[in-house]
Amino acid sequence: MTLFELWAEAVRRHALRPALGWVDETAWSYSELDQRIRTIQVHFARLGLASGDRLALWSHNHPAWGAVYLAVTTSGAVIVPLLPEFPVAETAQAIIHSGAKVLVLSKALRDVWVEYIPQAPDELKTALQEVTVLLLDELAEAPPLPPVLQTGPLPTESTLAAIIYTSGTTGKPKGVMLSHRNLTSNVNAAAPIPRLQPGNRLLSVLPLAHTYECTLGLLIPLSLGCQVSYLRKQPAPAVLIPALASVRPHAMLTVPLFIEKIYRQKILPSLQKQPVKVLLKVPLLRSLILRRAGHKLKSLMGGRIHFFGIGGAGLAPEVARFLHKSGFPYAIGYGLTESSPLLAGHLGVKLYSTGKVLTGVRIKIAEPLNEEGAGEILAQGPNIMMGYYKDPERTAEVLSADGWLRTGDLGRFDRHGHLHIVGRSKNMILGPGGENIYPEPIEALYNQDQLIVETLVLHNGSHLVAKVVVDHETLPDKLAPWGRDLGKALEAYLENMKHLINKRLARFSHISHVEVQDKPFEKTATMKIKRYLYEKSHGKGRKGQMGT
Repeated sequence: MTLFELWAEAVRRHALRPALGWVDETAWSYSELDQRIRTIQVHFARLGLASGDRLALWSHNHPAWGAVYLAVTTSGAVIVPLLPEFPVAETAQAIIHSGAKVLVLSKALRDVWVEYIPQAPDELKTALQEVTVLLLDELAEAPPLPPVLQTGPLPTESTLAAIIYTSGTTGKPKGVMLSHRNLTSNVNAAAPIPRLQPGNRLLSVLPLAHTYECTLGLLIPLSLGCQVSYLRKQPAPAVLIPALASVRPHAMLTVPLFIEKIYRQKILPSLQKQPVKVLLKVPLLRSLILRRAGHKLKSLMGGRIHFFGIGGAGLAPEVARFLHKSGFPYAIGYGLTESSPLLAGHLGVKLYSTGKVLTGVRIKIAEPLNEEGAGEILAQGPNIMMGYYKDPERTAEVLSADGWLRTGDLGRFDRHGHLHIVGRSKNMILGPGGENIYPEPIEALYNQDQLIVETLVLHNGSHLVAKVVVDHETLPDKLAPWGRDLGKALEAYLENMKHLINKRLARFSHISHVEVQDKPFEKTATMKIKRYLYEKSHGKGRKGQMGT
């Protein structure tokens, strides 16, 4: 199946249903969205955009984002979605590298682009000046035009559909090439997981330029006749809470940091009050209290949510336990941009697991590193990328001749066939006796404390160091029993925390000292910490051995 066929079938079946729109406006119907796509294709054809040509899309979420995406891909051209958070210089490099003839951007980014061009390096400036720039907002409002006749060949399953630039946590941008078959096979394999029905509503809060949101939050809903609503501003609480009340979504996709914040700010305080804290020790009452807390969380989401997808990074164990025991309809997924993106997923039925492998996908564990059977996850299937654009060397490093993708993630299967993610192979630290130390589980232990917002465990050449970001709002109340001097109190509190956590860890995994990070860690689009930025100042311990 191609995206052309997927969209044609969606319009045929759901023409009059609402499709895409702002939270505060009436959505385009599937028929109206199809007309918008055809009008946009006329504009592109007039610019000479033909089958195989590349068009870059640099914008925040917008109902017309999906219209441009489908206008490009269903005509046989190639979409190059760029994250709005990308620095303008990095965006420019991606546009040149991809060979994009046209750039569509939003009003919010136009000034940034216009100011950059005169300052661009000479080797880029000439090429960038040849790129035609269009405003997404104007394409969204352009009057309907008669459709243009398809002059080039229709896309086939093997046609390149998208080039996705992602720096991830390594800091080395790569252009992931995804074909029509890559994307539609993932849509069809993953579609049953959210149990969506025609007419269901989704609230989109993650960047559409990320494959996680694009496949699961745009293509799957459209294939099933659902409606997707977008926020006009960033999803801060003041914007998000009214939107949830207005949309009352049936489904939503997010990253762990989002639900972890809600849990700690809206749910956890009520569970720590007296006498609730005492009643939680009674098994029967504990179950009842947690179920009521889960109902409260569901009410915060609008009251009718039945699928809350979480992906992009690891979920804190305490939050996973709460969601599981409270009956909240969460789902954990695992995948990569290189796999379009989903490889495994399920609806929260197995604690700490990312679920079973998708239909049509094969996963195996290469060379298990420990007695639990954990090793690098390898994946093969119709959703695995074509390769990295113009980068055969890096493609060969991760993609075998018979189509097995080296994910760089460490995982294991339990006896029920559920996949568990252990950590990133590149993050693994070699202990003094050759032990494998995974920083992610240690970080999760620190993150369980209400005072800690986020943690990064690094190797300084001889010892393990935990860098933490603290919650300054709760700092005075939390540290009151530790003394009047906040600085000394925080030092004592963290030292005690380190001591308690070290007692739960193997000796070779002990943290030597805890450092306070002054500002939040820089992150990727899916809120993974960019470790490479911080490893530089601590040495790359994972490539060497720790001292004794």
